[in-house]
Amino acid sequence: MTTYSVDFSDTRTWPPLNRLEPGFDGNKAVTSNSVAGREIVFTNSHGSRVSHRFDTTTVEWSYEPGAGDPHPVVSGKDDYEAFDVAEGLVYTQFHHRVDVPNAAVSLVLDFEHGRSLAIVSTIGEPTEGRTRVQHNFLQGCIEGLETRGPEPAPTTALLGRRVLWTYSGEHSYEHIYLGPYSYTWHCLAGPAAGLADTDECTTYQLRPGIYAFASRNKATPCAAVTIADHRDITSLRSYVAFFGLDETGELPTHFTFGAEGEQLGHTPH
Repeated sequence: MTTYSVDFSDTRTWPPLNRLEPGFDGNKAVTSNSVAGREIVFTNSHGSRVSHRFDTTTVEWSYEPGAGDPHPVVSGKDDYEAFDVAEGLVYTQFHHRVDVPNAAVSLVLDFEHGRSLAIVSTIGEPTEGRTRVQHNFLQGCIEGLETRGPEPAPTTALLGRRVLWTYSGEHSYEHIYLGPYSYTWHCLAGPAAGLADTDECTTYQLRPGIYAFASRNKATPCAAVTIADHRDITSLRSYVAFFGLDETGELPTHFTFGAEGEQLGHTPH
C-alpha cells in the first residue's frame, strides 16, 4: 500500500480521491434490486417533474423543469446502485458519466411516506472561499403514493456526536459533528492515516434516527453523501458515495462504499 507523509500544511501530499478507493468497500452493504423494473416519477421542490425508469443495472432519467426553474430539459441513462436502508426506504446512487459528467445524484426514495430527496453533487470551477464540489438538495413527492409525515428537512440531530466508522479491516475514520454546518474527520487507518480536517457539511433527517449527511472537502475536490442509520447507537450503518476529481484534477471519480459504526460519545450543546 502506498503511504503518505502526514503533512497538514501541504495538501498536495494528501492521497487523491482515486487512491482512496481500493479496499474501501469492505463493509459496503449488499446492493438491492427493490427498484428494478419500476418507473418512479416525482415532483421536486422547484415544481419540476423528474422521471426514473430502473432496470437491474441502469436507470433512464429525464428532468422537465417547472415554471420558474432555470434548469434545462435534460435526460440520460446511467449505471446505478441501490441500497435498502429501512423498510420502504431506498438509497440510489448514479453518476451522469456521459450527459452531465460533472454531476452525480444521490436519490433517496421513501415509499412508505411518498417522499423523495435528491442530493445533486456538482463539480465547478475553483472559486476562492468556496469548495469546488457543491451539493443541491431537492425534496419531492412521489406520484401515485400518499404523502405522509414531514418532508426531509435540515436537522441538528447529529450535533455533538462522536462516531467511529469502520469501512473495512484497513480503513476507519472518526467523525465529530461540531455544528450545523461543520464536522471534523480523523483518519485512524488507511491511506490517509493520521490526517484530519474540519469541513463543511449539511444534514437532513429522512426518518427519526436516519439522516442524509453531505460533506464537502476543502483541501481536495471531493464530496460525500452518506445515508446514516443512527437508530441503534451501538450498531450504526452507513451507505456512502464519493464524488470528485482524480489526482490529475481533470477526471471525475465516483464510487460507493459503506461502514459499520459505533457512537463513542455525545456532548450536548
